Amino acid sequence: MNDIFYFLIRACVYLVSFVVSFEAMKCINYEKFLKKGHVAQAQVFYYLCVVALAYLVGSFVMVFIR
Repeated sequence: MNDIFYFLIRACVYLVSFVVSFEAMKCINYEKFLKKGHVAQAQVFYYLCVVALAYLVGSFVMVFIR
């Protein structure tokens, strides 16, 4: 029972950190760093940055929960 509760807490923390990271990344004007015509690569890079930031924030929060 305790493992299921910890899993649900961890899933919620990572989900919230993903949403917060996604909203925080919207404030960055990253168009000046992109090459023209590389829109698909820029979108992949943007989402990878969001996922990486969400993982780091979620891991940081989980250290304090545990």
